[in-house]
Amino acid sequence: MAKNSKHMKRYTMPRTWSIPKKTHTWAVNPSPGPHQKEVSIPLMIALRDILKVGETSSEVRKVLSRRDVLVDMRSRMDHRFPVGLMDVITIPKLKANYRVLLNPRGKVVLKSIGEQEKTWKLARIMNKSIQKGGVVQLNLHDGRNILVDKDEFKAGDVIKISLPDQKVIARYPMQEESLAMLTGGAHVGSICRIKKINRTRNPMSNTVEFHEGFSTLIDYVFMVGTKTSEIEGMGVVEG
Repeated sequence: MAKNSKHMKRYTMPRTWSIPKKTHTWAVNPSPGPHQKEVSIPLMIALRDILKVGETSSEVRKVLSRRDVLVDMRSRMDHRFPVGLMDVITIPKLKANYRVLLNPRGKVVLKSIGEQEKTWKLARIMNKSIQKGGVVQLNLHDGRNILVDKDEFKAGDVIKISLPDQKVIARYPMQEESLAMLTGGAHVGSICRIKKINRTRNPMSNTVEFHEGFSTLIDYVFMVGTKTSEIEGMGVVEG
């Protein structure tokens, strides 16, 4: 256990964190937020240990206090705020933008992106519900909820939304021949084309088969496009 809830010993941190465990005793413990600890990293680690925005936690906190860092185009001042899959980190003064992804080793990494790419993100629909008046609410993987007029979306689909206004730009349904990024399993971080979707009506897990010659759990499948991938450079992201 850490001395307090704001820190934890490095040997207990998730395997997805791409920082060394033996150089220091303590690591920043992410605050409760839109992503689970296992698939996200605290903003402090992203800025200090990966992007080298500051050499010390004090320097990074000063940068954050000046509102110089945006996550999904909204300023964040909490150094423990968790950033996870598909989040966009923007540092306007450095003219730098990054998207949070997973590399082939399953590590959380930050991929540099252009000015146009920072204006949108992909979000997986975890489930949906019907609100008053028949309005459909989509509950997304990053903790946000979006209201839509048409009930054309299904759990497992991915939507492309604009930032920060959260308007739906495009929909990528989970279907055969479309492209998906894998968020778990032996082929994590890869982009593959779906061959077949196996849905069961029993306790057995739903699976997805790929043209590349393997299959995985449906929960690990994150749609990224139809004929081409919306996420450039996936599969070769380095940590």
